[in-house]
Amino acid sequence: MNPFLNTAIKAARLAGRVISYNAEQLDRLTITVKGHADFVSEVDHKAEMKIINTIRETYPDHAIFAEESGRAAGDDFEWIIDPLDGTTNFLHGIPQYAVSIAMREKGVLKVAVVYDPIKDELFTAVKGEGALLNDHRIRVSRTDNMSYSLLATGFPYKDTKNLDLWIDCFRALMPETSGVRRAGSAALDLAWIAAGRYDGFWEFDLNTWDIAAGVLLIQEAGGIVSEIDGGRDHLISGDIMAASPAIYRKMLRKLSPIMQRYK
Repeated sequence: MNPFLNTAIKAARLAGRVISYNAEQLDRLTITVKGHADFVSEVDHKAEMKIINTIRETYPDHAIFAEESGRAAGDDFEWIIDPLDGTTNFLHGIPQYAVSIAMREKGVLKVAVVYDPIKDELFTAVKGEGALLNDHRIRVSRTDNMSYSLLATGFPYKDTKNLDLWIDCFRALMPETSGVRRAGSAALDLAWIAAGRYDGFWEFDLNTWDIAAGVLLIQEAGGIVSEIDGGRDHLISGDIMAASPAIYRKMLRKLSPIMQRYK
């Protein structure tokens, strides 16, 4: 097994144990409000430290980019960590959240892990080697008809600056599909795109740690990821569209004119 992937899997599973243990005692947790509709619990911090310490044991000189503890400088290898993507779901006892870990070398994503501790589903990818779910190869959906497609998204709930834009995108896509889901964890949404469960996804203003692992999973599963207007700075802007190739092209045709109107 790729040594970087091995470390990422070990770290994700250890963090998953922290999360699962604390899911049984939600009423005892200390919760902090970072901003409007943006919460962090002691579980986020504990899971993140478990991940960082696991990485540091093997790669003490690597850089770290983590949601709760920020950025720590290092060499050309950088680990991008979201210890609990879907914290709001977790705090409400909704079983839809995940650990997300990616590693990039000189800016290029090389390894990805998204781990769902509730379902014990481990999504993994190594650049150039494909994507797996619990060691079974996965591919994006083969659906090429929008009317059969199932899309996923996330609401702009922390900052409403993109609310009108999101509504216009929703209005353009919804009538063309068989449905749109909003489950509350972008990391899992993207992993499910890679596994062919969803056909397409779009969302605005996400963080790098929300999407880095999911981006590589989708690419290695044969999908396409970009900004919503087709640009390639999604890891920086946080505006992201991802889908199987056929559905991606159809989504791009629908959303590009809307994006142009808002520029």
